[in-house]
Amino acid sequence: MTRKLQVVITGGAGYIGSVLTEELLNKGYAVTVLDLFDKTDSSMTYAAKHVDFNAERVDILDTQAIQAHVRKADIIIPLAALVGAPLCERHKRMAEMVNYESVNNICDLAPKNSLVIYPNTNSGYGIMGADEEMCTEESPLNPISIYGDTKVRAEKRVISGNGIAFRLATVFGSSYRMRLDLMVNEFVYRAFKDNCIVLFEGHFRRNFIHVRDVAGAFIHAIENHNKMRGQVYNLGLSEANLTKVELCKKIKEVFPSFCIIEADIGKDPDKRDYLVSNEKLERTGWKPKYSLEFGIKELANYYKTFKAMHYGNV
Repeated sequence: MTRKLQVVITGGAGYIGSVLTEELLNKGYAVTVLDLFDKTDSSMTYAAKHVDFNAERVDILDTQAIQAHVRKADIIIPLAALVGAPLCERHKRMAEMVNYESVNNICDLAPKNSLVIYPNTNSGYGIMGADEEMCTEESPLNPISIYGDTKVRAEKRVISGNGIAFRLATVFGSSYRMRLDLMVNEFVYRAFKDNCIVLFEGHFRRNFIHVRDVAGAFIHAIENHNKMRGQVYNLGLSEANLTKVELCKKIKEVFPSFCIIEADIGKDPDKRDYLVSNEKLERTGWKPKYSLEFGIKELANYYKTFKAMHYGNV
């Protein structure tokens, strides 16, 4: 019998991890999720039927506990993180420990022939200004928050060890552990609940990607690791480089009475404003399956069916 590849995911009960775990199990991988499970236990209940699934309540900063699992892994995916500029600004030392030091520790502990696949954020590109130049993997990084800085340094550590890093666009779509603080998810919720939104800095541009396409890209990296090792890849929908206003107009196609108001009422703490090229990843044979339009309709259906406010962080 062929031995199943052993995948360890830190933070695997979260927004991306709960979806990625399902996709990996369905593909025949053995998956161990290391998580505090401090937000919810229910995001992983679907996995109980899989004999190759294991979950452990582990603190990412507990080196001894992490080591016991990482040293037996073929693939390690460090998802555990303090996410977002405001949270990292409030907890600077914890952001450094979780977002950088824990990843550095995993790279040190990982077996020589294992593969580390790391999700960075494309917020590392910072502000590109008013020109139309696309951000590629060769573009200079300019993180302007503690969140962006810690993630960029962790990315450098991973690829220095011949791992693979993705610079994720803003993720959207439903998940077993939902998040409302992501732009598409939040804006669709505003359309559903309030039928109105007040936008600040509506000209700022973002790239977007469905959460299941993120999971698909990780699996693609595992299956193509020989040609992708030691590299960084932008991961987003090429047709979804949109301003906040353009995104709201897409949502209005699903919610025709959605009222969009622009006002100078605030500033984005993450300051992301750029166009992103995903051509490098697409050249490896990866293609997204889920459009922005699909995601908006999916979210609309989700919000009609489930109570979502306990997933918010504001």
